[in-house]
Parts: sequence; structure tokens; C-alpha cells
Amino acid sequence: MYLADRSAPAGAKTAPEGGGPGRAAVVAPAVLALGTVSLITDISSEMVTAVLPLYLIAGLGLSPLGFGALDGVYNGVSALVQLTGGHLADRVRNHKLIAGIGYGLSALCKPLLLFAHSLGPISVILALERTGKGLRTAPRDALISLSTPAELQGRAFGVHRAMDTTGALLGPLAAFLILSVAVDGYDAVFGVSACIAVLGVVVLMLFVPSGGGDLRPRRSGADAGASAGPPRPDPVRLRDALDLLRLPRLRALALCAVLLGLTTVSDAFVYLLLQRRTGIGEQWFPLLALGTAAVFLLLAVPAGALADRIGRRTVFLTGHALLLAGYGLLLWAPDWPALPYLVLALHGMFYAATDGVLPAAVAATVPGRLRATGLALVGTGQALARFCCSLAFGAAWTLWGTGPALAAAAVGLLCCAAAAGFVLRPAAPDDTLTLPDGTLPDPARRP
Repeated sequence: MYLADRSAPAGAKTAPEGGGPGRAAVVAPAVLALGTVSLITDISSEMVTAVLPLYLIAGLGLSPLGFGALDGVYNGVSALVQLTGGHLADRVRNHKLIAGIGYGLSALCKPLLLFAHSLGPISVILALERTGKGLRTAPRDALISLSTPAELQGRAFGVHRAMDTTGALLGPLAAFLILSVAVDGYDAVFGVSACIAVLGVVVLMLFVPSGGGDLRPRRSGADAGASAGPPRPDPVRLRDALDLLRLPRLRALALCAVLLGLTTVSDAFVYLLLQRRTGIGEQWFPLLALGTAAVFLLLAVPAGALADRIGRRTVFLTGHALLLAGYGLLLWAPDWPALPYLVLALHGMFYAATDGVLPAAVAATVPGRLRATGLALVGTGQALARFCCSLAFGAAWTLWGTGPALAAAAVGLLCCAAAAGFVLRPAAPDDTLTLPDGTLPDPARRP
């Protein structure tokens, strides 16, 4: 399990198949294509996400508890569907098909927001949109993993997350500009978001290769004949997915994702807390997400490469320490003019150190034929935990106020991070060994 140890065993070659010197840093075309799709889709999604908290609380009069419940549903539905999307992608052996269905469903939901002006319809639309996100997440990450050599997984996910975050950077900016010039600002944001989402689906269909197996380039020449025509794997069954939980390292990753997710306050609450703490005007609220996205964009690739080099456990836990520092600034820092910038910088550094590192670590523990399912198992646990955190934090805010609610989250994060550091401690070499494609070796052949 590479979250605990360096990603490549001693003496392992770092060049991808068929590559020469310097080719190890080349990102697979599939990763770049998927990054482009995510960039476009995130522009669409983040346009809505940037204005949604203010629209619901200031526009529709929703309470913090109500918003916490809605935000939890927004993430919880995605979590429950991730397992379905991951298993279906592995079962039909077409990750692009399942990802395309997910992207398409999310795109269809965007124009429906134009006709929903009460909490009930909005909740249903957001649940359907998150269903699309849940379907596409695991197949998309499986495509990234299967197209990348094992020792470069962190870099590949970092590149994808950087492109994805470029969309997250442009989305709030677009929403801000539209709100500044449009008469019916919110409806204009929802309409433009729908058009951009359709463009993302088109790019996926045209430029992302289909795949359910290893998408890396094959060797050429004499080696091609030896590696061509591998036997078709057995069909993926539901029991195979459940058997993944027998892998000790996958269980450890899932446990840590759940523990840390239970104390990770959602982005929307962080921005609302920052606005109330610093008195930022409502017209500037959509731009808060830009701070997080800008730092994430700058550091996603370096953080992924660093995780490949020094170990994913260290980078992953450091990211949560940075998030804890952000909580501390919101709670106890003086009213410095630089406070918003510091909090948003720490928030972005947290995502850079964790968002791509976790799936890279999961990919290193799961056989290729079950890659999407394994990614979905951990992603579902994390998302369900964050669903519970949104509900709990919204209730704590309503009952106790912002300060005690965030203090409780900070104490919980400190305890959970300490527990995760223990669970993810480096294990014996033969307990972490995996083959380059992520499959487990025959125990009889272990050194």
C-alpha cells in the first residue's frame, strides 16, 4: 500500500512501457483528455456551487441547519451512487460509457434549476445532479489509473486535479461576472452553466478513449507479439467487489477516509464562516472559492509528484494538518487584513495534498480489473462521512453558534488525524507489495 511507503520499490524502473529516458514525466493522452472534460464540467458545476449557499440562505431564507441537511444530501447521494458506478464500470468493462452517463445526467439537471424556486424541487434536482457525479467519479479515476504507470500515479492524478481545479477557478469568476451584469443574476448563472455542461459531455464522447483494461501504450516490435492478446478476464461479480474489503491496506485507507471525512467541514460552510468572521460583502462571496482553487491549481501537480517520491502517507497527513491550521485561524486569529488569504491558502493546500493522493494510493492496492470498484469503495466511505459532518456541523451551528461548532470540528480532526497516522503507519515490506498494475502477487512468490 503506497500511502504508507514510497510508491516504487527499490530498484524499480520509473519509465513507462515503451518509453525512453525522460519519458517518465509524460502524461498519458487519456489523462489530458479527462482533465479537459473535468475542466469544462467544473466550470459549469462551480458556477452553481459558488452562488448556491448565498442563494439558499439569503435568497430563500434557509437556516444553517437546513443548508447543512441539503449540503449533506448533495454529497451523500453522490456517495451512495459511487459504488454502483464503480461496479457497473468494472462489470461492463467500459469505464467511458458509465462516466458518460454520469456527465450527461449532471448536464441535464443544470437547466432544471431555472424552473425551481423552492427548497423541495431544488433538493430533488441537486440529488439527481449528484447522482450523475457519483456515477462518473470512480470510472473516471479508474481510466486515469489504468492509463498511468504505477510509480507515476500521484503525478497523473495531480495533473488531472490541476486541470479540474482550473475549472473550479474559472467557474466562480464566471458566476461573479454574470451576477454583476445580469438582471436575473441567479437564473443567468444556471442557464450558462447548463450550456457549458453540455460541452463537457461532447468533449468526453469525442476525445476520451474507451477502456476497461490497461490503457497504457503497448510495447512495439518483437515485444508486441509477446504481450498481445491477453486472455479475457473472468466477469466481475458483486462478490468480487465485497472481497476487496479483505485487503488489509484497502480497509486501512477506507477507515482513514471515513475518520477524516467525519471532521472535514464542507467548503460552503468554510466560506460562510469566513464571510461572517471578516465581514466580506455578499457580492464578493462567489470569489472566495477562487482562493482555494488558485492554490490547489498551483500545488496539485507538485504535491502529487512529491507523494510519489517521499510517500503518500506523509503528504496526505500533512494536508489535514494544514486544514487544522485553517480551522485554528478562523477560531483564534486576530482580525488581520490577510486573514482571508491565509485561510483560503491553507484550504487550497489541504486539497492539493489529499484530493489526488488518496485515489493514487487506492489504485496501488486494487487489481486492475476491480480498479473502479475499489476507488468507489473508499470514495463512498469518505463522501458518506462528509455527509454526516455537514448534518452535524449545521446542527451544531444552529444550536451552539459558529465558534463552538468549529472548535468541536477542530478537536475531532486532531484526534482523527492522529488515529489515521497510526493506522497508516508503514507496514512490513511483504504486506505492501503490489505489482505494477495494482494486482496482488502470488503469496508463494513473495520474497
